[in-house]
Amino acid sequence: MSKCKLTAGILAHVDSGKTTLAESILFQTGKIRKLGRVDHGDAYLDNYELEQSRGITIFSKQAEIMLGDRPVTLLDTPGHVDFAAEMERTLQVLDYAILVVNGADGVQGHTETLWRLLARYQIPTFIFVNKMDQAGTDPEKVLTELQDRLSEGCTAFPGSAGLTEGNARVAVSESEWLESMAMLEETAMEEYLETDTLSADTIRRLIRSRRLFPCYFGSALKQEGIEAFLQGLEAYTESPVYSNVFGARVYKISRDPSGNRLTHMKITGGSLKVKEALFAEETNEEQKKEKVNQIRIYSGEKYELVQEAEAGTVCAVTGLAFTRPGMTLGDEKAVSAPMLEPVLSYRVQYPREVDAHTMLGYLKQLEEEDPMLRIVWKEENGEIGVQLMGEIQIEILRSLIEERFGIAVTFDAGSIVYKETIRNTVEGVGHYEPLRHYSEVHLIMEPGEPGSGVVCDTECSEDILDKNWQRLILTHLYEKQHRGVLTGSVITDVHITLAAGRAHLKHTEGGDFRQAVYRAVRQGLMQADNVLLEPYYSFAMEIPAENVGRALNDIQKMHGEFEPPETDGDMTVITGMAPVSAMRDYQMEVTTYTRGRGRLFCTLDGYRPCADQDTVIEEIGYDPEADMENPAGSVFCSHGAGYYVPWNEVFSHMHIESQLKKRQEIQKNMTTDMASARRKDRMTGKKAPSSADIGWNAKEEKELEDIFIRTYGKIERRNAPVGQTVVTVDSKPKKHRDDGIEYLLVDGYNVIFAWDELKELAKDNIEAARNKLMDVLSNYQGFRRCVLILVFDAYKVDGEALEIQRYHNIHVVFTKEAETADQYIEKVVHEIGRKRHVTVVTSDGVEQVITTSQGAHLISAREFREEIAFTERQIREEWDRHRESDRNYLFDHMDENLMRHMEEVRLGRKNLK
Repeated sequence: MSKCKLTAGILAHVDSGKTTLAESILFQTGKIRKLGRVDHGDAYLDNYELEQSRGITIFSKQAEIMLGDRPVTLLDTPGHVDFAAEMERTLQVLDYAILVVNGADGVQGHTETLWRLLARYQIPTFIFVNKMDQAGTDPEKVLTELQDRLSEGCTAFPGSAGLTEGNARVAVSESEWLESMAMLEETAMEEYLETDTLSADTIRRLIRSRRLFPCYFGSALKQEGIEAFLQGLEAYTESPVYSNVFGARVYKISRDPSGNRLTHMKITGGSLKVKEALFAEETNEEQKKEKVNQIRIYSGEKYELVQEAEAGTVCAVTGLAFTRPGMTLGDEKAVSAPMLEPVLSYRVQYPREVDAHTMLGYLKQLEEEDPMLRIVWKEENGEIGVQLMGEIQIEILRSLIEERFGIAVTFDAGSIVYKETIRNTVEGVGHYEPLRHYSEVHLIMEPGEPGSGVVCDTECSEDILDKNWQRLILTHLYEKQHRGVLTGSVITDVHITLAAGRAHLKHTEGGDFRQAVYRAVRQGLMQADNVLLEPYYSFAMEIPAENVGRALNDIQKMHGEFEPPETDGDMTVITGMAPVSAMRDYQMEVTTYTRGRGRLFCTLDGYRPCADQDTVIEEIGYDPEADMENPAGSVFCSHGAGYYVPWNEVFSHMHIESQLKKRQEIQKNMTTDMASARRKDRMTGKKAPSSADIGWNAKEEKELEDIFIRTYGKIERRNAPVGQTVVTVDSKPKKHRDDGIEYLLVDGYNVIFAWDELKELAKDNIEAARNKLMDVLSNYQGFRRCVLILVFDAYKVDGEALEIQRYHNIHVVFTKEAETADQYIEKVVHEIGRKRHVTVVTSDGVEQVITTSQGAHLISAREFREEIAFTERQIREEWDRHRESDRNYLFDHMDENLMRHMEEVRLGRKNLK
């Protein structure tokens, strides 16, 4: 077991005793000699004045401790919802998480939000159930709730305070404890059945893979259960293995009391030395490198200066001005955008004697320390706006501004931060051609998955537009938050694909594509069916039973949704979701009509379509065509002079053909080909194949075997993996017959290296790329209903044998030794192409000629990717259309395997909600 440095973070819902647990850990490990208390204002890590006065953690803090002979960096994170963004950034550098749950209150709404974040970042997690010394706490009840609401892998570990040998439900006895863990994985169960125990390595593996979540019960305030928890943390964790190449991940920017800018980072590979020059992978390579002046290892308020920080070290660096939270340095891979973001907007009111641009500069300085503090300069009225998470964050911001800059500011009542998305697919075109400049960009804009943000990629051939220009276009797509056309709010949940572009050899500059990209996005939005989104709260309301009617009526008025109320004694719990705009001030009402007995817990739960879109749009009064900062029209050139073309006339002036129409023609031709084949069958009196004919069944399997026999001869069966049929083939052909079944032959490796996402995956793991393609094609076959044969060049069999596998509802062929996929496909097409409807997917030029000459239809790998995307959208649209109905009609079009898979997905999402 590795003894290298480990990074662990403490997370919790507010008032769970998180900081008290941190103090207990520091005390037990000998870091401090006296226990501090939040309510006494002397906690080791909560050293900011407002943290001490309010008794909450606002900023993440670092402490260096020893667990046995293992050095550990302990990061304490904010628990209040208003500062959840600070907590989320810290997750990016954790090896393990310690989730604290209040034993008296159980799992809260924000606890579930934290759990989803931990799952998103795939962080192994230990759970400490705190405050078990309070009257009425029940470890059995809490553990059941953890298993029901978080994961079945939540397992009580021996040594927890308050648990007895007789309490079988919490698996304290050794046999029950081992058995409960063994049931989490087949390999672990086999080990347990063979040895009557589980090794420490197996337990560590289960924890690392997030199948097992050790649960400890105790009281941090009374030091109960802490020792057992620390022993478990030492025994069942292991440090990651790091690369020798330098990499780092920035998770926080701050300033010390002297005003020095600190970049807080974790070294994820190699090492970092003082005076070493750095620049970020994401920045322009022409940017001047900056040197590291100091490397500080913080522990509370104090720090130690070191000359070198090795992999696994969490440190603060001075001397860097270009860094920002979430940035990666060196060889470290980029991280996904944060899930949590501000939903309330306020106008900053500052003294008249303070210059607006000076004030803006101060706020921008704070914004770089906290990216979730969005500063908005409204040029039209000279106002500064800020977007925040809530009221407490306003108080903290006001205090920071006065403390650091000596300016007293106030804020208005605040408003909701709306967003916009699109409901349909459009093609946005941007053209920028004033004299001696040239660029044109075509973007396919499609609805994205809820919560996905803006996702950009390219399908543009490098023969059409050089790769460097394509990279620049993607950079421009990501470099700003594009405004929608309904209210001017930021767009989200949109998938943007660069479909085509054009540059001029002499006259194109980088800034030209920026202009074209911005105009293309805007022009696409002007055509689209736009949707206004508003933030929603997920809430839990605990009220007296006599107030249930009032509460449910209020929720309906808010356009909210709720689950059936659950009664516990004389109190009732109502859970559901409602717009932030309606529920943000509802706590005061609950307190009033329940006479102080009611409680309301709210957690941000993403964005959904606005309940009263037309009213909000009218109130905001945004005019997209009057927004000169975000033009939708393009600039063309005629007789040496540039002229402006409105957005709705751009298509008649553009220099590149419509890419969306081209894509639609491909889909239309494929549909026409299939329909034509069916009409031909009807004219010749042949019966059109039913779902029973086309699905995976004995008839199809026999017919496919006949084809293989005609091509290669007799089939000899041999042992195969579970769930797969494998056949080997020799030679002697037979005659065949036609029954109208459609065949799709796919050249596997040709597709893998033609699709960017599979090509990137194949660089690291070719088998993973193969499996990914097999899954994609399996879903495609389930919807399109054809016999699909995926062919790979020989790689896993020796000798002359051909290998054929059945993978779910498709056939996978591994050609015999020295035979290529195109040779195999050529033989099959020659055998059946004249009498069957056969389509071949390949971009191999020679194979294309042979395929078409044999009577088969042809699709290039790129065109097939478009067909796959089109089909996936159809599946999603069908799913969205019918997911709320009692009967899911989408299943009528699927084979049995895909239907079961989709049902599992549906139930999984329902449980998660």
